[in-house]
Amino acid sequence: MARKTSASKSPITPDSDYTALLGEVKSRIRQGQYAALRAVNHELIALYWDIGRMIVERQRDQGWGKAVVQRLAADLQAEFPGVGGYSASNLWRMKVFFESYSASEKLAPLVREIAWSHNLLILERCKNS
Repeated sequence: MARKTSASKSPITPDSDYTALLGEVKSRIRQGQYAALRAVNHELIALYWDIGRMIVERQRDQGWGKAVVQRLAADLQAEFPGVGGYSASNLWRMKVFFESYSASEKLAPLVREIAWSHNLLILERCKNS
């Protein structure tokens, strides 16, 4: 004789609490996805800030010129093939990002909370005005 499982004791019906459960789980998944995206963005901005800082410091302290950014970009692209964001033009953007905000104690933490694309848009508009 077959045993009844707990699933067979309480069948799911359209008017059951299942609809509410599904709604709660979907909401929690969306919250988790959004939190993960925010965390990734925060880490990327911190990384770009540090790369910009390192370039600025080396150029200031060791007298390195523009060629270092070209070489750094080529070496990074060779080390991380298929990973975007480390072109020479983007490394220059990281440098400008750091230079633009590092002196402002109030603004620097705020710009680290918005997406890189938004930061680039702000920098471009400031440059053009």
